[in-house]
Amino acid sequence: MAEARKLSDFEFHHVLEATQGIALVMFSAPACGACKQLRQILSQDDFSAMSFFEVDASTDMGITREFEVFHLPALFLFVDGQYHSEIQAEAHPQPIRRAIEAAMLQPAEEAP
Repeated sequence: MAEARKLSDFEFHHVLEATQGIALVMFSAPACGACKQLRQILSQDDFSAMSFFEVDASTDMGITREFEVFHLPALFLFVDGQYHSEIQAEAHPQPIRRAIEAAMLQPAEEAP
């Protein structure tokens, strides 16, 4: 996966609605050690076919509140511009991959 594209409150919905395929959005903060670890995991080849976006929860608080993010990192799945779910998994490639695959089997949901 390429380096994450930064998203702000103002472009979040517009960019994700226009993104085809699988998109992962990670809410993070600069001083978050677990966020750095997850970012490194998501940069591996296992996730190269997915688009990767990142929201700085410390500055883009509107979208952070909208998605009810209380713990960092928080990871959300979008497919073909539609919200699917929050991804909760152990911070290792295989559990994350399995959680994504399971979420994709479910229909799209309304975003929080």
